[in-house]
Amino acid sequence: MAVLTKWRMFVVLVFLNLNNVQSSQDIIKSMASSFGKLVTECQTELELGNEIIQEFVSYWREDYQLVNRDMGCMILCMASRMDLIEFGDMTLHHGNAHEFAKSHGADDATAGQIVTIIHDCEKANMDEGDLCTRVMKVAKCFKVKMHDLKWAPSIEVILEEVMISV
Repeated sequence: MAVLTKWRMFVVLVFLNLNNVQSSQDIIKSMASSFGKLVTECQTELELGNEIIQEFVSYWREDYQLVNRDMGCMILCMASRMDLIEFGDMTLHHGNAHEFAKSHGADDATAGQIVTIIHDCEKANMDEGDLCTRVMKVAKCFKVKMHDLKWAPSIEVILEEVMISV
């Protein structure tokens, strides 16, 4: 009987963990979708070619190596339009980012974890002098962390979202 009870608890814990991962994936997908709605606007403003759309589409692929400086400029443009940037030091505005995550379905703990991950990625790349390259490296770090947590949305879902918004 004790073995059966332990087995049931294990199944419940696995289910709750999988449910949390899917929920977190949905939050990240929703946040990415908000960024995706600004792709063409920022692409036009920055006078970038259509290859930047491919960069954006490929971003969540685990095997994709983000190296394009222009992607950092795009992310910076999009984040500034959503009021997620502290313009003094050009870093993440923690309060606004926390609220942004919550507005996409995150609870306080998950929003805090997302903000902490981005903040840690920023700290790891503060020595980068070029702002667009720094933002690109932060985005790359964030993507790796999201994949490590199994929070990264599937490429199929992101592709669909980007195609709708372009």
